[in-house]
Amino acid sequence: MKLSEFRFDLPQSLIALYPSENRGESRLMVVNRKTKQIEHKMFSDIINYFEDGDVMVTNNTKVFPARLFGQKEKTGAKIEVFLLRELNREHRLWDVLVDPARKIRVGNKLYFGDSDLVAEVIDNTTSRGRTIRFLYDGDHDALMKAIHELGETPLPDEIRFKRKVETSDEERYQTIYAEHVGAVAAPTAGLHFNKIIMKRMELKGVAFTPLTLHVGLGTFRQVDVEDLTKHKTDSENFFIPEDTCKLVNNGIDTNKRICAIGTTALKALESSVSADGHLKPIEGWTDKFIFPPYDFRIPNALLTNFHLPESILIMMTSAFGGYELIKEAYEIAIKEKYKFFSYGDAMLII
Repeated sequence: MKLSEFRFDLPQSLIALYPSENRGESRLMVVNRKTKQIEHKMFSDIINYFEDGDVMVTNNTKVFPARLFGQKEKTGAKIEVFLLRELNREHRLWDVLVDPARKIRVGNKLYFGDSDLVAEVIDNTTSRGRTIRFLYDGDHDALMKAIHELGETPLPDEIRFKRKVETSDEERYQTIYAEHVGAVAAPTAGLHFNKIIMKRMELKGVAFTPLTLHVGLGTFRQVDVEDLTKHKTDSENFFIPEDTCKLVNNGIDTNKRICAIGTTALKALESSVSADGHLKPIEGWTDKFIFPPYDFRIPNALLTNFHLPESILIMMTSAFGGYELIKEAYEIAIKEKYKFFSYGDAMLII
């Protein structure tokens, strides 16, 4: 397929700048792939679409405050440093993006706030990418604590360019089941769940089981080629435990609903499939790029948000729901004024 096939007019007013007042109170569009029926519900109604033995696969990655603001030595120029991932814990090496990049060269030192946190630029990786080494006396835990104290919740540009990052974002831009630190963006489909909804589903016999995929900026990176087969995504670290495989595989064997909560969980599940169509435990990296047509082997349901035009996330959603059906669903969503993007409303595809 072509990039232009995922282009549509999205009114800026439909990009949610804030989440719903309380978790679980967003709208929910339910799309049935078999009947082509589209329903309009509230998120709390999700419980009605799952039964005993069904499996909900969560992504328990945890967002850290990856956006730092520092000053360049001597000139005092203000520099934004976005931490992408830790490359080497012992040597405190990080892969980062810097802005404005033209001011940052190898050998420059960057100072953060009034703290003793200092970084040295040791390599250029891309036009905006750099490798930095933190010059810090404390151990790794102390370094991460300093980053958490100085860093800002990494809201996507589409939100933070329109309003300031607020204290409440630290909690709301995080799932209630987040556990393993490493993501620079939230797995946003999971933001809708609260403890009450999860408990009610568990009482019905629905199992929640985790995997971990540390969401990187590649998830939001702009596709700049018309031929989608030529697009390369950034690798993301992921881990699927044995217990999750057992639950998912039992669900497959008993014809239960296996729901990926978010495109990141979807991507992880499809990145570790055995020859007989079952899920395998794994710890590694995936650069899998899913777009139509695609034959899914593991999940048969998907919970996701409404995504931006030409994003790899709408391509994955279209691959799962069917291009024409999802195109129709998005046209209806715009007409019905559903809220889009990270803090927006939800779509359940069954």
